[in-house]
Amino acid sequence: MHKKIISFLAACLLLFAAGITSSFAANPRVNIQTNYGDIILELYPQQAPLTVTNFLSYVDSGFYAGTLFHRVIKDFMIQGGGYDEDYKEKPTQDPIKNEANNGLSNQRGTIAMARTPDPHSASAQFFINTNKNSALDFKFASRDGWGYCVFGKVIEGMQVVDDIEAMPTGPAGPFDQDAPQGLVVIEKISRIEDKIESVKEGKQ
Repeated sequence: MHKKIISFLAACLLLFAAGITSSFAANPRVNIQTNYGDIILELYPQQAPLTVTNFLSYVDSGFYAGTLFHRVIKDFMIQGGGYDEDYKEKPTQDPIKNEANNGLSNQRGTIAMARTPDPHSASAQFFINTNKNSALDFKFASRDGWGYCVFGKVIEGMQVVDDIEAMPTGPAGPFDQDAPQGLVVIEKISRIEDKIESVKEGKQ
């Protein structure tokens, strides 16, 4: 009986420890530092594993430093991550498979991958929805039905997004319209350290 009680208590401790670990474990977060302020994102690797891995590879390599939010459409979205401050397009990695069929919707504040008409052409560019854009969601697996893959959302700094969206737009660089009239620079995008890492390293 004594051994059974000890075994039961040990099992309870394991479950408790697992609960603590899961409470600390969180979706990855990143900070988009712009010349208009910071935008903090929470990413969804469970729903969009390929997309999040791809995005974080660009983040970790420093690719986004000095890129622009180069396309702004009021009541729709702000798009960036592909052009430098001279409006030169940056070379990217290979495109990735579209994961828009993950159940996530292009709602206000979500971040999704930009692409060409080819559904599986997304690489580095992304956009932040400033409105409910359900028309961009996955409908069926065809060229016109794939939609745009949501892989995270803004959790802080939506006012910065709104300020960028409110900027006057017009021609700039290779674009005839929809470019902010004044550079909106992504100074850098960096990961925000998980709580569990801080605890392990004794950080406050």
